[in-house]
Parts: sequence; structure tokens; C-alpha cells
Amino acid sequence: MLLGLSILWGGSFFFAKIAVAELPPLTLVLGRVALAALALHVVVLLSGRRMPITREALLAFAVMGVLNNLIPFALIFWGQTRIASGVASILNATTPLFTVIVAHLLTREEKASGGRLAGVLLGIGGVAVMIGPGAIGSLGRDGAAWGELAVLGAALSYAFAGVWGRRFRALGLDPLVSACGQLSASALLALPVILLVDAPWTLPPPGGATWMALLALALASTALAYVIFFRVLAVAGATGISLVTFLIPVSAILLGFLFLGERLEGPHVAGMALIGLGLTAIDGRPWRLLRARWAGPPA
Repeated sequence: MLLGLSILWGGSFFFAKIAVAELPPLTLVLGRVALAALALHVVVLLSGRRMPITREALLAFAVMGVLNNLIPFALIFWGQTRIASGVASILNATTPLFTVIVAHLLTREEKASGGRLAGVLLGIGGVAVMIGPGAIGSLGRDGAAWGELAVLGAALSYAFAGVWGRRFRALGLDPLVSACGQLSASALLALPVILLVDAPWTLPPPGGATWMALLALALASTALAYVIFFRVLAVAGATGISLVTFLIPVSAILLGFLFLGERLEGPHVAGMALIGLGLTAIDGRPWRLLRARWAGPPA
């Protein structure tokens, strides 16, 4: 299930790269969250659950929808108009690095340890290698640099969403209901903005490939992925589900290489390696296994 989830979420970068060729990023965001919300409402209804309508729950859904869907989806889709899907997936994998920093600053329970801070520094080094030392000076003329910064902004938004999402447990909300609620709030909040900014009725009708990519993005990479996510979370816990972060770039890079003709450059590979080391340091388990092996059996 973890492998399947990584393919679905890695595939989201692939599907988005196809769809943004004909759809503006904001319209694509609305299509993704609206279709996924409808699909999850069907799942909630068939499972016998009910959607809460209390003020606390609606506020939680709205803020989570903005932080976890509207901002990051828009930034990633816009970024992918300028960079390859594989590069976007690698930069998106920095989410746990930002989460360590945000949780350290905004919570009392999740202060960063030395190992996690070392992982953050390694990850930041990987990002610096990927973007390159001349990125700041080239922002005015280099669309790729802006695209990379946009995806990093999305990762930061996901980090704030992770901290905000802790309140769903305090509210006693079922995870599937929470997912459905935040996607529904995202669609409702996005609708007036997209109508004003993109005026979708004035756009040329997209082709069949774009429609297929949008449906796959909404139903497979969002709705189905959420269902699998909560199943893995129940079986393996939060630590187990975090492993998907390591696998998503692999799926996205392979799909981009096989079907979109994308290639990674040397700095991208080196940056991915450093980000992977940083995520490993944050996760901590590989180091614990090595220490246990070096220590040997107890005397």
C-alpha cells in the first residue's frame, strides 16, 4: 500500500505536467479539489459517516483547505509550467524539513533534536545545490528559478498544514471525514477566485489527454490516495507513513523520464542525494539500526 501511495502521489506531478499545458494552474486546482471532494463525499456516505457542521470543524476545514490544498497545489502547478515534474517532486520532498522547523517554532511538544536539525541543514544544502548559487541573481530572467521557489513555498505551506492538522484529533474528527471536509472547503473557497481570475468559460476546451490527466489527478492522486493514506496510517502509524516521502520522487522521476522525455541534471541528482540524507537523519531509524548493529548482542 505504501508503494502504491507513492506511485499515486508521484503520479500527481506527472498528471499535472500534462494538464497545465492547456489549463491555467488555478483552474486545475479547482478541478482537482472539486472532483476529489465529490468522490470522498460518496465514500463518506457509503461508509455511514456524517460530516460535522459545527463552527470549530468548519473553521478547521477552511484553514486546512487553504494550507494543505489551495496554496500548495497552486504553487506546484504554477511551478511545473517552468520546471520538470521530477525536479518539482524532489523539491516537494523538503516538506519534512520545513515541518521540523515550523513544529519547533510553533509547538511545545515537537522541539527539534540535534539529529533533526542536522537533517534540516543537509536538506537545505541539497536545495541550494539544486537551485544553484546564481539563482538569486537570475530571478528576474530565469523562469526555472521562480518555479523552484514556488514549489519550495508549497512545501512550506504543507509544513504549516501539518502543524494545524493536529487539532483534528482534538476535535475527535475521523481522518476520512477530515480529508473530505478540507477538500470541500478548498473547492468552495477556490470557486469565486477562479471565476474572477481565470474565467474558465472563456478558455478553449481542453483535449482528451488533459481531461484524462485531470480525472487521474483528482480521483487517483487525491481521492484514492487519501483512502490508502488513512489505511496505511492505521496499520503503520505516522512514522511508517512518513516513508512515502522517500518514494514519491522516484515515481515522479521515472514517469517523467519514460513518458515526458524529462532528464535530471547533475545538480538535481546531487541535491536529491543530500535531501535524502537529510530526510534519513530526521527519520532517525537507519541510524538506530546501525548503532544497534555496531553495538552487537548484549553481553
